Amino acid sequence: MTITLDSLEPALSVRRVLTLERVLAGEPEVVAGAGHLDRLVRWVHVAEAADVGVMLSGGEMVLTTGVLLAGDEDKQAEYVRSLHRAEAAAVVLGLGRAFPTAPEVMRRAAERCGLPMVVLHRPFPFADLTEEVQSRLVRRKFAAVSLSEAVRTELTALITAGAPLQRLLDEIARHSACPVVVTNLAHRVLGTAGERPAVDDVLRDWERIARQAGGTEGDGWIRAELGGRGERWGRIVLCGYRGDTATGRLLADRAAEALVLHRMLGGGTACSWEEQSAQSLLTDLVSGVVPARQLLPRARAAGLPVNRRTFVPLVVRDGEPARLERLLRLLGLPGLVAELADGATAVLLSLPRDQDAGALAEHFATRLRTESRPDHTVVAAAEPRAAWDDVPTGLREARHVSDAVADSSAVLDLPPVVRLKDVHLRGLIRLLRDDPHVQSFAERELDGLLRESDEDLLSVLRTYLATGRNKSRTAQLHHVSRPALYRRLEAIQARLGVELDDFEQAASVHIALLAHDAQQQ
Repeated sequence: MTITLDSLEPALSVRRVLTLERVLAGEPEVVAGAGHLDRLVRWVHVAEAADVGVMLSGGEMVLTTGVLLAGDEDKQAEYVRSLHRAEAAAVVLGLGRAFPTAPEVMRRAAERCGLPMVVLHRPFPFADLTEEVQSRLVRRKFAAVSLSEAVRTELTALITAGAPLQRLLDEIARHSACPVVVTNLAHRVLGTAGERPAVDDVLRDWERIARQAGGTEGDGWIRAELGGRGERWGRIVLCGYRGDTATGRLLADRAAEALVLHRMLGGGTACSWEEQSAQSLLTDLVSGVVPARQLLPRARAAGLPVNRRTFVPLVVRDGEPARLERLLRLLGLPGLVAELADGATAVLLSLPRDQDAGALAEHFATRLRTESRPDHTVVAAAEPRAAWDDVPTGLREARHVSDAVADSSAVLDLPPVVRLKDVHLRGLIRLLRDDPHVQSFAERELDGLLRESDEDLLSVLRTYLATGRNKSRTAQLHHVSRPALYRRLEAIQARLGVELDDFEQAASVHIALLAHDAQQQ
């Protein structure tokens, strides 16, 4: 059976101890500190001496008959104050020969200190109460340790099987039954898990919440540091953990051990976790499956400025994410970078509204192409977006522009930043490439070449049409003589049954070839 937080016996508070069957037999009555009954009971201790506090370490429920306190009000008051200084959970006084009723001095002192004071009206063997509470405490502690070891075993198995970070976080959230957040030391969120609405509530104002909770674990915020060899690089936070702090501490420590091990065995770094976080966010934005408004807390928690900003969606071809991130840092441009697919990398810039977004995007693109391969690197962009809700459309537009020029960037002269207006007919064909009518048209127009699978002639035709039917340029690019090119063009015309000198026929073949190439990508 899987051990979870819900399977643990509830923590023993003073209030819960007073509801136990053995305790009820003593007819307990709370005479002071009724507002503090939710204090947790760590142990039960029988003590009579007035300076009992020196024997305590905090959290004890102290049982006494008051036999050594009877007749001395100073000792009675000091007894209560000593318990308060030792941070005892409560004091339980058995009424009898020493005190037939609750002593007023002790009651007033307990009320002033905020210490729960309980009297038992019927004779009651303290051994019964001690046995009952201690056995429950031991059972709970054993269950907490078992839960801790079960978590360690399950997380280690996932790591051994090569599970990604998100799978580990999902398992941690399942055991802790609360949102889980992993951050770097600057509070930037690297990963989250848990029920989505609860996680979004945590992330909505993450930086303020994280800093407020940075010094306390009193409100269910349980933290564990991530790092090794004397270097810290992040932390994991259980947010709103509803169990007792000790069990949460065990869970957080086991989770931290697993995350550090995952990073070490996977050769990963905190930076790679940041990349995964950005990739997940930008992929969700591009897909449109999750409304942009719901992704706003994740973007803010990932360190992206979102208030009063201009967003510039970019898609880069032949650009390594690590190099793009370094360039963003060098230029001081806030943004997220994530690899999508097919050699495309999304970059979402977030710029102050008083800056020239177009000029900064062009500067970024120019620097990138200068430092990489200008004949291969393509920076496609959508128009800047002033509203976060418009970012997904912008990213899809940039992706569309990138796809439209992906097969021609080495041939066509492109501006530093390619936009929708720059892709012309090629962009339209890209949008229509999956239409069955377009597919049928392409196959019909190119049937003579496709049937023979003559890639050499297709390549010559592609270059000839892309250069505006410039024979000299086509021959130069294919490293053939003009006569050899003429023979190939004649073969192409014969197989297709067209005259390429005729503008309309050449345009028809060109559109068909663009559609064919778009379908192959």
